[in-house]
Amino acid sequence: MTLADDVLAFASRLTVTSGRKAGVPMIVLPHIEAAIRGSLAPGKRTCCISWPRKQSKSTGYAAVLILAGLIGPLAVPRGQLATASASREQASLIYDEVAAFILAEPELYGLVNLSSSRKTITSLTNGSTFKALSADATTAHGLGLDLFIMDEAAQQRNSELWDVLFTSQSARANPRAIAIGTRSQDPKHFFSEMIEYGQRVNAGEIEDGSFFCHVLAAPDDADWQDEKVWRAVNPCLDAGVQDIDSLRELATQAKRIPSKENVFRALHLNQAVDADGRFISSEDWKACSGPVDIQDGETCYGGLDLGSTQDLTSLALYFPRTGSVLSWCWLPAEPSLFEREKLDRAPYPVWRQQGFIETFPGRSTDRLAVAVKLAEICARYDVQGIAFDRWGMPVLEKLMADNGIKAPLVPHGQGYKDFSPTVDAFETEVIEHRLRHGGNPVLTWAVGNVKLSTDPAGNRKFDKAKASQRIDPAVALAMAIGLAARQPVTGPSKYNASGFFEL
Repeated sequence: MTLADDVLAFASRLTVTSGRKAGVPMIVLPHIEAAIRGSLAPGKRTCCISWPRKQSKSTGYAAVLILAGLIGPLAVPRGQLATASASREQASLIYDEVAAFILAEPELYGLVNLSSSRKTITSLTNGSTFKALSADATTAHGLGLDLFIMDEAAQQRNSELWDVLFTSQSARANPRAIAIGTRSQDPKHFFSEMIEYGQRVNAGEIEDGSFFCHVLAAPDDADWQDEKVWRAVNPCLDAGVQDIDSLRELATQAKRIPSKENVFRALHLNQAVDADGRFISSEDWKACSGPVDIQDGETCYGGLDLGSTQDLTSLALYFPRTGSVLSWCWLPAEPSLFEREKLDRAPYPVWRQQGFIETFPGRSTDRLAVAVKLAEICARYDVQGIAFDRWGMPVLEKLMADNGIKAPLVPHGQGYKDFSPTVDAFETEVIEHRLRHGGNPVLTWAVGNVKLSTDPAGNRKFDKAKASQRIDPAVALAMAIGLAARQPVTGPSKYNASGFFEL
């Protein structure tokens, strides 16, 4: 028997601990078997595994190899094993799965010492250790790893952590370095380059017996709406591990929302597409260009994107009753709007003449003027909250306190956790044509510039670094809508109605 045969036999004795097959003996699916056999073939040193989401990259392939290296056929005396991820949450996934395998088998539990707080497992029989590492490369120095697996490699900012871990293996007899994940949408990312290199090795264009690559991805010209295409690259569907109804729901949304089509193709078909494509279709945005309908004292929610010294500052109000929007934008007067027009390719002088942009005197953002505007809108409307990006706000908040200006400011994070629900709320208002922006040209320009970034879980956020031009007015409006969406729904409950109802 080969080493791979031993590992596969070891895996077949494990019990599935979660999902649709929880509680039954593990059956190693063909794509996982192929990846394990390739990774453990004689002479293999570096492995690249790229599959769509939910194909058991982490919980099947990676967890089995780690457990086999800790107390199974891959174990060596005092071996060192690690997984590396871009976040603490991601780092926990493989650790939790390995720990769950152990806890489900009393025979295995007696062989190790688990430390959930430190995310480490130590073998009591051979002295080997496994540790789940997050993105900080400094924590990886000093290791000498026999096996490491970088989970969701495309989410790493650069190859620094990979390089540190890879070079840590130089003193090991049979080291293996493995990168797994859906592909990066940046062709220059190191994981993209690994996939391209591996595919050239597979095609015989490059001779490298130490490199193994296994990719599941739909062809670029495949019909992304064809369920046969889905099944071809998502083998967990036919195995009953993955629910096709969830993919159907996502595909239905993707047909309507341009940004979600590319997310679907990137995450679930593993295609090299621009997952950060246009946020809102021009047709849907144009359908929302009806006149605003606002009354003094009306309830509204705000969003404030405070510019740095010479950047665009944007304030937006969203009125849920009609979906109406008000927007204010400011730029420092120097350099002149004519100079900025050339730099940003935006008709700032025209917009100022039309009243869509105002200028601060001088060369920097006038935070006191912003504070005064906040006071004005709070006096005129029933402002329930003004969401803001924390950057630069302490100075504004002090100015407001010094001048006796009060406004219901609410912090709004710009990361995936906080911004993804905001993106969803903004999209819903637009595609349902509930928004009324009055044809505001600055908002139209900013929304057209928006690019989205997507994490492995499908969460999305606006990405200023990827935007073609400025998006500050769109950010302010998105935060206003997102803040409104957070509020509890009020209204009569069927549980408070008189009489009885049937369940």
